[in-house]
Amino acid sequence: MTAPTDPPPETLWTRKDLVGIENLSRQEIETVLDTAAAFKQVGTREIKKVPALRGRTLVNFFVEASTRTRTSFELAAHRLSADVINISASASSLIKGETLKDTALNLQALHADFIVLRHSSAGAAQFLAERLQSSVINAGDGAHEHPTQALLDTFTIREKLGRLEGLHVAIIGDILFSRVARSNIHALLKLGAKVTLVGPSTLVPKTFEPLGVQITHRIDDVLEQADVFNLLRIQHERQRKEYFPGLGEYTALFGLTQQRAQRLKPGALIMHPGPINRGVEIDSEIADSGRSVILDQVTNGLAVRMAVLYLCSGASHPVPQSAPAA
Repeated sequence: MTAPTDPPPETLWTRKDLVGIENLSRQEIETVLDTAAAFKQVGTREIKKVPALRGRTLVNFFVEASTRTRTSFELAAHRLSADVINISASASSLIKGETLKDTALNLQALHADFIVLRHSSAGAAQFLAERLQSSVINAGDGAHEHPTQALLDTFTIREKLGRLEGLHVAIIGDILFSRVARSNIHALLKLGAKVTLVGPSTLVPKTFEPLGVQITHRIDDVLEQADVFNLLRIQHERQRKEYFPGLGEYTALFGLTQQRAQRLKPGALIMHPGPINRGVEIDSEIADSGRSVILDQVTNGLAVRMAVLYLCSGASHPVPQSAPAA
């Protein structure tokens, strides 16, 4: 698949923020994916930087812990020649009682152009986006949404299988407490995929059906059917004990074991947003197999986050092709 060098003119992005997938149009999602395809080429060059955001400042404000997402946003900003500041909750005035709004307003007063926020409260990113001139990017808000994860997941599927329209994607695990699942559901359905949610009835309730998904509580129902398997970890930090049957029972009923993997369609993809609980939701041998695109997701996350920052900066010109002068 040939990567375009420009976002299509008829679908140019006009938002200053990215707070979720639910309110995006199909064209807006495709604009991000197309722009990410162009930016992925930057990573293949000897000098892996472009001057698109030179002079801009990004603040990574992570109230919850993160490795992949925070590092990915930081590297994406550096690749675009922006300056980056990392702030954790323990190093901010939140521990002194300052409100999230006041902390963010102070960052804006210091001329932060982008605030990438991860927060335990659903709606935190939307709350700031409505009150700040700075661009706000949601890096995960409670069990609500994780938009860039859904974008990198759909990018990876499109890159590997050539399309999303008509594909069958099974999302397996803790759906109820997963912001990744919610954002993926919105993105996949908008792009024409069929989505089946799989897991225990306590973690995959029927309340998801109005979104347009199918639900099953048996992984055997999708093994020979799905084109993509997106495995989610159990969100122990967001649920009570009674929601979860226990690790051994969960693996026996829903884990992607080597035996179950033998029943998958040829060419079926195996995905995971990380961190992986090896031997629980997936066997190590399967996570490291040729079917797995888990590390491709990480690589593609960098390109997707470059695209999001670039588009939210107000860019409406072609993706820059030259490296900055030394």
